[in-house]
Amino acid sequence: MGDLVHRLASAPGRDGRLTHVEVLPPREAVVAAWPSWAASDVVEAFAHQGITQPWRHQVAAADAAHQGRHVVLATGTASGKSLGYQLPALTAIRDGRGRRGERGATVLYIAPTKALAQDQFSRIRALGLDVRVTTHDGDSSREQRDWTRDHGEFVLTNPDMLHRSLLPAHERWASFFATLRYVVIDECHHYRGVFGAHVAHVLRRLRRICASYGADPTFVLASATVADPEIAGQRLTGVPVLPITADDSPRGTISLALWQPPLTSHAGENGAPVRRAASSEAADLLADLVSSDIRTLVFVRSRVGAEQVAMTAASLLAEVDPSLPGRIASYRGGYLPEERRDIEARLRRGDLLGLAATNALELGIDISGLDAVVMAGYPGRRAALWQQVGRAGRGAGDALGVMVARDDPLDTYLVTHPDSLLGTPVEATVFDPDNPYVLAPQLCAAAQEIPLTEADLPAFGPSARDVVTSLTESGLLRKRPRGWYWTDRRRAADLADIRSAGGSPVQLIEVETGRVVGTVDAASAHGTAHRGAVYVHRGETYLVQELDLDEHVAVIGRADPGYTTSAREVTDISIVAEHRQQRWGESRLFFGEVDVSHQVVAFLRRRQPGGEVIGEEPLDLPERTLRTRAVWWTVPDAALEDAGLSAADLPGAAHAAEHCSIGLLPLIATCDRWDIGGVSTARHPDTGVLTVFVYDGHPGGAGFAERGYEAAREWLTATLETIEACECDEGCPSCIQSPKCGNQNNPLDKHAAARLLRLLLAAP
Repeated sequence: MGDLVHRLASAPGRDGRLTHVEVLPPREAVVAAWPSWAASDVVEAFAHQGITQPWRHQVAAADAAHQGRHVVLATGTASGKSLGYQLPALTAIRDGRGRRGERGATVLYIAPTKALAQDQFSRIRALGLDVRVTTHDGDSSREQRDWTRDHGEFVLTNPDMLHRSLLPAHERWASFFATLRYVVIDECHHYRGVFGAHVAHVLRRLRRICASYGADPTFVLASATVADPEIAGQRLTGVPVLPITADDSPRGTISLALWQPPLTSHAGENGAPVRRAASSEAADLLADLVSSDIRTLVFVRSRVGAEQVAMTAASLLAEVDPSLPGRIASYRGGYLPEERRDIEARLRRGDLLGLAATNALELGIDISGLDAVVMAGYPGRRAALWQQVGRAGRGAGDALGVMVARDDPLDTYLVTHPDSLLGTPVEATVFDPDNPYVLAPQLCAAAQEIPLTEADLPAFGPSARDVVTSLTESGLLRKRPRGWYWTDRRRAADLADIRSAGGSPVQLIEVETGRVVGTVDAASAHGTAHRGAVYVHRGETYLVQELDLDEHVAVIGRADPGYTTSAREVTDISIVAEHRQQRWGESRLFFGEVDVSHQVVAFLRRRQPGGEVIGEEPLDLPERTLRTRAVWWTVPDAALEDAGLSAADLPGAAHAAEHCSIGLLPLIATCDRWDIGGVSTARHPDTGVLTVFVYDGHPGGAGFAERGYEAAREWLTATLETIEACECDEGCPSCIQSPKCGNQNNPLDKHAAARLLRLLLAAP
């Protein structure tokens, strides 16, 4: 595979694009004997699947779980983690059966996506065991849900269904919870930020429900890319967990290439130079690899990008072989269930040679036989990068991974500083269970399930008592001798949208047919599904005709406008409270609580291809407000004058430093630049001096800004290095321009931003 990437890089016109190749050597397997307690028919079923001897780490995890110890199995991608929990779980089900076949032990498997749960369902069914395995998700019919509740033994679900369906109706699920032996939490690294905080409390509610029926299930967590697994596992579940990290599975040679697209002759916003799009580069690589019969998966950050990569690659392949375009497809969230299942089946059968996907296929779906993975942009975390690379080379086969840098500060920094990417451990999982915007609705849901008592509160964290008091004062809970009761007529679970802070998804309805084409998050609908927005679904382009946020509906119609759209937004920020601060010479760094107001005021039309702005149209959308956490820094006037920064320099300097620092925060926090926001000003009314804010884009905060505060010197040093090392003259998307800027990237001053950051970092 190493030779292959060099052949790709040496093709005409690709000089200088390959910046680094990292080669990981192969690894031999270490096997162990099957545990004596394992059910013989379960062992035979695995043997029929070709697993005659388990690997040592699989047995270690299975033994610990069988003994009732909570376990986190943190070994590499494709290291067979599922056997580590399937062996004790299936054995418990088989051994627990009554004489007449009554279920005596149950298992709950929780996955972050329906696709992963469906994949596990197929794999367990393929074992051919007499086990009642079933899924319980949004695609399940009412009849299937009833059967699952009454008869299911191995139930596969997701956190949202656990939160909204199983726990609120626990009395109907009493026999299932009373016999619950194992809870499997797959891809546990996925639970971070606000989502992770919600899931942590959902799991505490699950433990509380099980205890009420006399059960104490064993938790088994699995992840290929979780840092500090014992800490992350305990924070998520609330119970101590045993980490198993030694990987005894075989692995072929892995070649990881870092790839930087070239600067083009085109000028972007404000005349800045732009690089060739990572998606365009990835489409070329996908076409080259598929034409060489290399089964390839391309990860693309956006839904629209996945569609475009698949279409472009198919068009290129049509010039080589008319049969090849039909072996390329796209896959992303928003597809209907039957569309997702069809694509997954075609990929497993080998009908597809190339697939462009969002990270919906990142999370552990077993796709055998892939040779290469191309990433159109850094996935945002080192953990996600290795997770995606691990989709190729299943088993002991060699694998190729190519990370194509996007035109932004973080990607540019990483492909030119490979040690920052490849010589560093994966990031710690960041989430804040004490966020009151998370904790309050979760405590309401717990109280509706079973009245809360003083003995329950410690499991929900140190701030639970204060939050319960606040909920009681507001009338949502009522204190009685036996505890706190939910008093509202609404379902308490509806107060907590655990998937996002934005509420129920907005359905995209095609005006010609009335069918639901897809969905978008309500929180992002202002910017992506407003009137006049361009929306792409499975290669078809639509224009949004109407957005009704009250009904969670956007009406769309087929169109081919020849342009894309991007929203313009204005943002204001005010300081509510300062929680922590530190002095850097005359400057100061703060962490605290802020109020942020947003309003989408217009959208830009950009020619496709090319990206130049061809028009702007105003929008009349309501203002949205957000109480969240932020990190901010201030520099006094005297220090700015001493550094030679004039009043005219300051707006562009602060704005450019803000943009680049937002782009670099994912280097040290488990976030995406779209999870955070920023505001900068030469003189903020609350501080009276130059101030730059970076805030969490979720109510109550998500832990990202706090991580920025804790690692501020490392973070801002990388920001300065990115600005100074960029080859542009006045600023570009690789350093100080932002795709989410509501002011069309104006004003920006690259050189003044570097002077400002040097001044800030020079102080001890």
